[in-house]
Amino acid sequence: MSKSDTVSTQSETIKDDKKLYVIKIGGNVIDNSENLYKFLKDFTALPGYKILVHGGGKVATQLSETLGIEPKLVDGRRITDIETLRVVTMVYGGLINKNIVAQLQRNGNNAIGLTGADGDFIRTKKRPVKTIDYGFVGDIDENSINPQSISNLMEARFTPVFCAITHDGDGQLLNTNADTIASAIAVALAKLYETTLIYCFEKKGVLKDINDEHSLIKDIDPLKYEDLKTQQIIHSGMLPKLDNAFTAISSGVKAVIIGHSDDLGKLKHNQPFGTRLSKSL
Repeated sequence: MSKSDTVSTQSETIKDDKKLYVIKIGGNVIDNSENLYKFLKDFTALPGYKILVHGGGKVATQLSETLGIEPKLVDGRRITDIETLRVVTMVYGGLINKNIVAQLQRNGNNAIGLTGADGDFIRTKKRPVKTIDYGFVGDIDENSINPQSISNLMEARFTPVFCAITHDGDGQLLNTNADTIASAIAVALAKLYETTLIYCFEKKGVLKDINDEHSLIKDIDPLKYEDLKTQQIIHSGMLPKLDNAFTAISSGVKAVIIGHSDDLGKLKHNQPFGTRLSKSL
């Protein structure tokens, strides 16, 4: 077989593979270099197409404090004034994003680091002021994601790494929730790929008892979810994540997995990990 035939065969194989993983990592991975190193090796080893979405961990808060900018939070949500926007843009879109990309390149993964403004991939709307002014925060709607452009990038054999910075189309950058970005990307790309959305965080998955790692709930469908909520078994802090997960599933995403970043490597061997959410058990 000639070199050109080999390249052609590889290209056809890539195009035939329509499975996609959209994976979001939290601060527990970003803030620990050993955790991040292991996670990125496991991420690189996953077959098929993949997209990584990340926030900022503790770095943005630490830099804000160093610069004398007091972080403002309401119910755990960051108020993004203009000074804070500058900090999170530098940290999310610069330091963290490019460090992740460099580590992926080290592992042989041809990653490309992006904000939503790059390629007009993610366009959001500034959150309207109601009882609280969240500042320069972007909200996603059904038209925010440009799925074909993201697909073109992946078909060109790049791995997109998105940080939590988007734009409004009028030159304004906006701080946007990374969980929401990951879910919106998964929903948009589900029209083109068999898409699985994965949230990697510091727990084994959804737990019956938040203090007991052995109380993992391995599978949840909508009926079981309603039953768990009725019995008040699920910790309240997980409810928004699960609500978003089932919304994604109802919008075409094949499944959502919530689990520990250390267990991501099991996917390569088709081994289950964490809690799997799907339409039916």
